[in-house]
Amino acid sequence: MLPERSIDDEDQTVAGSIRRVLVVDDSRLQRRILVASLKKWGFEVVEAESGEAAMEICRGETPDLILSDWMMPGMNGLDFCRAFRARSSEDYAYFILLTSKSEKNEVAEGLDAGADDFLTKPVSSDELRARISAGERILRMQRELSEKNRIVSETLGELQRVYDAIDKDLIQARKIQESLVPELSKSFGSSTVSLLLKPCGHIGGDLVGMFCPGVNRIGFYSIDVSGHGITSAMMTARLGGYLSSNYFDQNVGMEKRFNRFYALRQPEDVASLLNARLIADTGIEEYFTMAYCIADLRSGVVKMVQAGHPHPLLLRKTGELEFIGKGGVPVGLVPDISYSQEEFIMERGDRLLLFSDGFTEARLEDGSMLEPEGLLELVQKCGAGQSGKEFLDDLYWHLTQVMSKEHGLEDDVSATLFEYQGP
Repeated sequence: MLPERSIDDEDQTVAGSIRRVLVVDDSRLQRRILVASLKKWGFEVVEAESGEAAMEICRGETPDLILSDWMMPGMNGLDFCRAFRARSSEDYAYFILLTSKSEKNEVAEGLDAGADDFLTKPVSSDELRARISAGERILRMQRELSEKNRIVSETLGELQRVYDAIDKDLIQARKIQESLVPELSKSFGSSTVSLLLKPCGHIGGDLVGMFCPGVNRIGFYSIDVSGHGITSAMMTARLGGYLSSNYFDQNVGMEKRFNRFYALRQPEDVASLLNARLIADTGIEEYFTMAYCIADLRSGVVKMVQAGHPHPLLLRKTGELEFIGKGGVPVGLVPDISYSQEEFIMERGDRLLLFSDGFTEARLEDGSMLEPEGLLELVQKCGAGQSGKEFLDDLYWHLTQVMSKEHGLEDDVSATLFEYQGP
């Protein structure tokens, strides 16, 4: 029994985290003693004479603190505690079991059922106040943690919504970028140009393409914009307009002659024009590497400019493999620079592979890079009878087999394959 004690003004202050207390005991006298003291201390008190009645009360509004007798007919205090903790409600209440039990195994059983604390009968008023104060500290911390978790959950939810919106935009951006390469393989007479474009993310900074202003004349290229992501993708969209296969009047690779037909500009002039345009645009820090070629399908003469791009690979019909080109400076990096081009002749059955450094700089399982020598090995693994897009797809598949599975594709991978079959 709780002894009578005087209640001063400080005792009547309601604890900040504990306002509503549920007292559960089949003894009416015990309930009256506990309720009287709790009300004097400023708490709002609800009574229940059994575990079943207490559960019904908790289904309506969860109390902040529960004082429950252990030994009760029907649902005892231990069963009530288990049932209370099993609820789906997120509201937490501090649970104190009132008991005459003091054996360690019984205390452990109560803790296992979900009780937070114990009070041994008869209950001391001072000890009850101390246990309530301890419960309030724990309850306050628990509620602060719950509030922080709620804020974190809401923030994560908001971030997820933002991410989903960005992801949706990036998916649409990828469709737009894919529209820059409407055809992955196209025949020009008996010759063929095939394209491969594999961004490492939703969108990428590589661009491949081809165009034909008239019979027996084609232009094709491989471009790699510096950096990754949205900024690089925006640059590729811009370059796709500069080298459009549909709007010749916008294509810097062509010039109109006698107001009647379009002719291909020399590759060195195309590189210089693109360089001047990028340098003239203030605030743009991106640059790009490029291998750009024009081919005369009648003679097999190919003219090429290499602006910082990996050396193209010439695959002779005899089986000889040769890297060609002299390097050069990337486009948009240095103002007023002149580019030089080189010229070579392709025989019927020869192939020319332009590729981005996503191939040669792919990371292998041992941490090293594929390098040009590794690319030669991949090319030799491709089937002898393969051509066009089938060859490029097989080349990419072989790359995925040797690159690091842990790091995956770390850069965009792209390639342009020109197969010459004569006029």
